Amino acid sequence: MKKQDYQASFQVSAAPEQVFQQINAVRNWWSENIDGDTNKDGGVFSIHFGETFVTMKIITFIPGKKVVWYVTDCYLHWLADKKEWKDTEVVFDITPAGNGTNVSLTHVGLTPQVECYEGCVKGWDQYFKDSLAKLINEGAGLPQKKAVAEKETV
Repeated sequence: MKKQDYQASFQVSAAPEQVFQQINAVRNWWSENIDGDTNKDGGVFSIHFGETFVTMKIITFIPGKKVVWYVTDCYLHWLADKKEWKDTEVVFDITPAGNGTNVSLTHVGLTPQVECYEGCVKGWDQYFKDSLAKLINEGAGLPQKKAVAEKETV
């Protein structure tokens, strides 16, 4: 049986280069509570939600086309396996589509078989499909605010 990694996509009227820039402006669409560099090949950053954190390394960085984050460490306090995201990959593919751009996200390793699947799907839908799309289309996303992120969970 083939694994069914989480996948989502949307289309925008922005150019691929603009989409690439906005994906890498992680503080503007996911959370303001990030340490590290989200905008260069090999960059390492950690996102914090109270006691929960995820640390990622950018392993693919192709302007206007693709970004891949490799999860090097995490602590998902509400799960039995608190390291469930470790060694997973978050893949953003950017492709021209008509007069705009198709943006897709695949979280390789986030499958229906893992404990966090339902809750994490809701989180990705909120931050990727809603907040990132809003950032690209309207110039302002809906990231978790730093003060809230310091005391809440994903």
